[in-house]
Amino acid sequence: MKRAVLVVLMAGGLVGCDRVNLDLLQPKETARPESASLPDGTVRPVPRPDNLGEVVVEDRPEARSGPLGVTIVSLGTATEAGMWLKTPLVARTRPGKVSWSGKSVAVSLIPIEGESGAGSRISLQAMQALGMPLTELTEVQVSAD
Repeated sequence: MKRAVLVVLMAGGLVGCDRVNLDLLQPKETARPESASLPDGTVRPVPRPDNLGEVVVEDRPEARSGPLGVTIVSLGTATEAGMWLKTPLVARTRPGKVSWSGKSVAVSLIPIEGESGAGSRISLQAMQALGMPLTELTEVQVSAD
């Protein structure tokens, strides 16, 4: 009885083998760029694109005075006195303005590494002057003087 069940199961399994797409086992040819081969048939390597995601602070173009953009801020080091914003929106320390909810304060814009949308840190005094909640991430407008 066991043999009969085993034979029936094996036969049923083999019936489905003709429907397996065996083309999946064959290697696919990938398209090569036209510039990769020379007219005489020799192949040369294709250069890789530069990593555009990495931006060094010194390589960023410096914005003129005016709006620099919008950033999400969190409370910076509370023991650091002064009115400042550490942000990747600037490449060098410069005076600027931070606006939130109709209020603006003059701050010192200090560069930090990161992409422009990476977020910023703001001083405790600047947050208090703007009336911002200290425990929340808040979106502010940043402009350079």
